[in-house]
Amino acid sequence: MNVQNHGKANGNGALEGAVVAVAGAGGPAGRATLLRLAEAGAIVVGSDADAARLAEAVDAARYAHGGATVTGDTVDLLDLEATRAWADRTEKEFGRIDGMVHLVGGWRGSATFAETDLADWDLLEKLLIRTVQHTSLAFQAPLLRSDRGRYLLISAAGASKPTAGNAAYAASKAAAEAWTLALADDFRKAGGEGGPRTAAAILVIKALVHDAMRAERPNAKFAGFTDVKELADAIAGVWDRPAPEVNGQRLWLTPKP
Repeated sequence: MNVQNHGKANGNGALEGAVVAVAGAGGPAGRATLLRLAEAGAIVVGSDADAARLAEAVDAARYAHGGATVTGDTVDLLDLEATRAWADRTEKEFGRIDGMVHLVGGWRGSATFAETDLADWDLLEKLLIRTVQHTSLAFQAPLLRSDRGRYLLISAAGASKPTAGNAAYAASKAAAEAWTLALADDFRKAGGEGGPRTAAAILVIKALVHDAMRAERPNAKFAGFTDVKELADAIAGVWDRPAPEVNGQRLWLTPKP
């Protein structure tokens, strides 16, 4: 299923007044997502392990969209109880949670399969799998209580077609996808005969690109890469679509491998 570009919100769309948590909010994709969700009228609650980077992202979104509620919380997503506490605080403060956007990333690879360093797996298992496990477990119940709950994982095309030097990365992403699809099945079952009201979906990219990368490599083509602003538009657009249409789906932002 391909994702259509849903343009910019006019302030009275599906995200108006929604409370959306963004994990990994301090990176380039996180910054773009905070800006886009705030523009759409959402209350945005970001988290990142890097407090300074998170504060910059939150301030940028607030400055760009005066009057928007954008907050930041330094959370250790490798700690399940800390992640649950973040979800509980968020729901208590704002009365609801309508989204969890999982943008925690990381990459390690090798030149060949034989040169794979299993220390890379140890790191990626924490960054790409454990954080997904914790955010999904912490936010599952609040999202089910929402009338428009969405859990969104950002994944990579490599999970579907691993290459020799990316064994640890591709396997980690594939595991995170499987975990998210299990959450989607939970949402499906909770919806009963009427279909799910809450959705878990996977947005699939080849890789991300942003303005600083282009400035560093002005001659690079970045073929097939997704700009972080396009990703943010696609994230916001998931709320425009009915839960049954997106629940359990891989939404491709790059051609399938």
